[in-house]
Amino acid sequence: MLLFAGVRFMAETAKILNPTKTVLLPDLKAGCALSDSITADQLRSWKSEHPGAAVVAYVNTSAEVKAESDYCCTSSNAIRVVNSIPADQEILFLPDMFLGDYVRRQTGRKMHLWVGDCPVHAKMRPEDLARARSEHPRATVLAHPECGCSTQALPYVDRVLSTDGMVRFAKETHDPEVLVATEVGILHRMRQINPTTRFLPIDAGTICPYMKEIDLGDIRDSLRDMRHVIDVPPDVAARARRALERMVAS
Repeated sequence: MLLFAGVRFMAETAKILNPTKTVLLPDLKAGCALSDSITADQLRSWKSEHPGAAVVAYVNTSAEVKAESDYCCTSSNAIRVVNSIPADQEILFLPDMFLGDYVRRQTGRKMHLWVGDCPVHAKMRPEDLARARSEHPRATVLAHPECGCSTQALPYVDRVLSTDGMVRFAKETHDPEVLVATEVGILHRMRQINPTTRFLPIDAGTICPYMKEIDLGDIRDSLRDMRHVIDVPPDVAARARRALERMVAS
């Protein structure tokens, strides 16, 4: 059995990759605004406008959208996945336009971007980083490529890193102070890994309400009552699994 104290697309992905296991999501309100920004019907319509295009879906998508995609990606491997696609093939990237724009700039590939974003990341602007940098001039600045500031604010950023990349950085750094431009929840992990470095948020209000939806009481009730079992239809799971496997193989 797997219990996900996260959001729904994570639980669905776990079920896709572990079809024989029971997967629990303690609170069904733990959704994702970015995932909700595109439906399978919308993707099918978009694909019809670009026949033959390769579809790359960020992992923050529903099982149904993954099933309509050719590849999945994370922020840490999106560049590698896009580079694995034949150079002459058109690419549809979804749903995060900021991550897509960052990948397009890094790869130089022709990519059409879905106009979606994570509201928490999108609200971070270049002026936020400029202000934080002026207040902490000696700090190292890390930004997630989903941030609305990720392309315009590069002069203020030392490293653009995925979530995993930020965690690795925290393990390895000896910098006395680090500013982090992403959801504040990661700071708890970074501080545990490296208590000698001072990790600070660009904005302490950068909080995802969906990620904070589940509490210990929800977990207890879900385990006790086997509440909110996540199922993915077998045909949808099979097609989504192919997109995930291509990501791993790229």
